[in-house]
Amino acid sequence: MQKPNVSAPGPGPSGSSDALLRLIADSVPALMAYYDVPSLRCRFANQGYAAYNGHTTESLLGLTVQEVIGDKAWQGIEPHVERTTRGERVKYLREQVLPNGETRMIEVNLIPHFGADTTLQIGSFVLITDITERWRAERTVRQSEERMRKFTEATDEAIVFHRDGIITDGNEALTRLTGYELHEVIGLSIFNFISPEWRAVALDYARGRREDPYEVTICHKEGHAIPVEVVGKTMPLHHADYRIVVVRDITARKQAQEREAFIALHDTLTQLPNRHFLMEQLSQVLSLARRRHGRAAVLFVNLDHFKTVNDSLGHHAGDQLLCNVAERLRLGVRDADVVARLGGDEFVVVLTDVKSPDDAALVADKLLASMHGVFTVEQLPLTISPSIGIALYPEHGNSADLLLRCADAAMHHAKESGRGNRQFYDPSMDASALDILRHERLLREAIANNAFELHYQPQVRLADGALQGIEALVRWRHPERGLVGPNEFITFSESRGLITPIGRWVMREACRQLKEWQDQGLAMVPVAVNLSAIEFRQRDVAAEIAAVLRETGLAPHYLEIELTESVLMHQTGQVLDTLNALKALGVGISIDDFGTGYSSLAYLKRYPIDKLKIDRSFVADTPGNADDVAIVTAIIQMGHSLQLKTVAEGVETAEQVGLLAGLGCDLIQGFVVSVPMGSGTARDWLERRRGGDGSALAA
Repeated sequence: MQKPNVSAPGPGPSGSSDALLRLIADSVPALMAYYDVPSLRCRFANQGYAAYNGHTTESLLGLTVQEVIGDKAWQGIEPHVERTTRGERVKYLREQVLPNGETRMIEVNLIPHFGADTTLQIGSFVLITDITERWRAERTVRQSEERMRKFTEATDEAIVFHRDGIITDGNEALTRLTGYELHEVIGLSIFNFISPEWRAVALDYARGRREDPYEVTICHKEGHAIPVEVVGKTMPLHHADYRIVVVRDITARKQAQEREAFIALHDTLTQLPNRHFLMEQLSQVLSLARRRHGRAAVLFVNLDHFKTVNDSLGHHAGDQLLCNVAERLRLGVRDADVVARLGGDEFVVVLTDVKSPDDAALVADKLLASMHGVFTVEQLPLTISPSIGIALYPEHGNSADLLLRCADAAMHHAKESGRGNRQFYDPSMDASALDILRHERLLREAIANNAFELHYQPQVRLADGALQGIEALVRWRHPERGLVGPNEFITFSESRGLITPIGRWVMREACRQLKEWQDQGLAMVPVAVNLSAIEFRQRDVAAEIAAVLRETGLAPHYLEIELTESVLMHQTGQVLDTLNALKALGVGISIDDFGTGYSSLAYLKRYPIDKLKIDRSFVADTPGNADDVAIVTAIIQMGHSLQLKTVAEGVETAEQVGLLAGLGCDLIQGFVVSVPMGSGTARDWLERRRGGDGSALAA
């Protein structure tokens, strides 16, 4: 078919004009073409347009749009062309598949061309720009943004996008963290939401394009500050960089750090300052007093008989009591004063700006009075008293350590002065404190070197004087004072936590010695060993005694344990279980110093007891003291009614022997029989008894 005659649009230009127009059209980067309307046949195309569609500039002339781009593409753009033929200017994007199979994205502009009569359209210009690279870049960004959106929605960390500080976007976590809806923050400066004291830091961070984490606080919509950790990162995009900021709420971490810092400086039970914090605060108080030429006081407070609460009611009750004491101490002083707990039942009060010693005394008296009120612990009413030592700055010392030591020494003097009182430090107290430390050191050396020995005192039957038992009594071979009796170190050992190793040595040595005598045909009677309340509660007594009996080979029925009433005065399952375990072994159980305790006698029926030992204080003044005779009589009668044997201690005269025999006492022990004897003397005594008539009273 012959092509229709076509020419360039507009008035016919000269040849040189055609060449210039062609040169310009082929030089521009856009693809250009001109189509007649309404025939839609091509009258002009530059080289780029022709080549893009697989033609030359000559082969395109006269072809319709559909013939140029193909039927499939025509179906997609026909509506746009239809609009252009109606005089509309149209712009659209479409994918274009090149003859080589490559897919490109193009932007198409259809521009209507009107003739001299502006109402009559004679043609349409086509301007096509290949935007494939830009389209791919934008698609990548859109995909990246979509992935980012998914990530930001999935995280609990707030994410903010901003450009030059102006917020452009954020995630849901941002609204949860700040209380603001997203539309309330977009367009505002991100720095408006940072606490004023941190804004300069945040500005420097952003301007420096830093990307390391740092901490600031932000303002919640409701007005409170939230500590956060912030990490920013600069994201380049088409020469208009933006920042992405990740904001993490670190409230829990800050609280944990504050808690750790608090615990490092405070007692976890009472929440009072601990020793370390006390010394810091006391040093500051003294420094201020030194500059102002003022005074301060240190009160060392120790609870009297606090251990009884722990032993009888348990450590939970003891802890509750300590918390109550701490609260009364806090309420008893000013806010400027310091109350601390050193540990155990020891507290320290630091009084600032003390005018005179009388001021410190008044506060100490106030604290003493506050402790006299009843404490309710485990729904039980308790009363307790403190002993208070007072040291003054600058009179007694100018350093925290020295004042604390002086107050401690004064507190011990208060205990020695009857407890429940307050005492000011005096230099003479240092000697006493040093004596205590020296005494403890010597006793520890004695334990390490087994510098103890046992003395033995016989127990005989009143009816015929027959030997019925031997009590083992410990002595300390003091390096300076010679042989020291138990009254001078047992109670001290208990207060210093040294009684357990001493008790273990006594038990093993007594069993070993008795087994040796029995192997020689002597002393086929039990040996009695005293156990303190502390030993009984802190050790697995039954298991240890069983081990000692196995080790020494002594038969269990030849061992008798003597306990004071304080062990039995409180009903506890542990006490009953231990006593039953001892009875199951075959070991005898006696109550020592009976009548001096404070408990109900109901325990005599609850526990598996064999003997009652009447305390020597009731025997000493008999038969001349009627009251003591009545007490001894009552104890003997009670023992008989409960099927218990009675043993009178400290019997020294024939008159006492006669009284006790008449009352029906079973056994006696004392100088009338024999003084306590060392192992060698005791063996000789036993040997003489074996060769004599068998009556210790006759000897």
